Amino acid sequence: MATKVGGNPITPAGLAAMKARYDHLLGKERPEVVEIVSWAAGNGDRSENGDYLYGRKRMREIDRELAHLARRMKAARVIDPAQQADTSRAWFGATVTIADEDDDQRTVTLVGDDEQDASAGQIGWSSPMARALRGAALGDLRTVRLPGGVKEWEVIAITYPEHF
Repeated sequence: MATKVGGNPITPAGLAAMKARYDHLLGKERPEVVEIVSWAAGNGDRSENGDYLYGRKRMREIDRELAHLARRMKAARVIDPAQQADTSRAWFGATVTIADEDDDQRTVTLVGDDEQDASAGQIGWSSPMARALRGAALGDLRTVRLPGGVKEWEVIAITYPEHF
């Protein structure tokens, strides 16, 4: 039986990367910007002070990203793909090799939406491709509705990591 995935699923590595980004912003980038803004504020007229204006803008961007990361980490549900009970089907954390009608192969890994990186073959759990592949077994044909049209893929391999 597959592990039920709900909420904001994320792999342990994905959560660690998110936490590292949060810690970097809070412990390094934000203090550096605060220092620049403080220095620039002491230089007089703030309305034409580029360092001050840019620093304030950057600080707002950092604070927004920190708030976003905090919300996402709070909502995160860590799922270790190595602990998947049913490895005969494509569930969260599976690496799936698929082939289209022309036998063009593609390998994707089903990960959390916060850690997706299409260029690295990591697709978000709620993406159209991942939704189509959920629960697929070897040999299954899956139809994916993409912005470029409908495409059919055959599942030719499913693997799970030993450690994630």
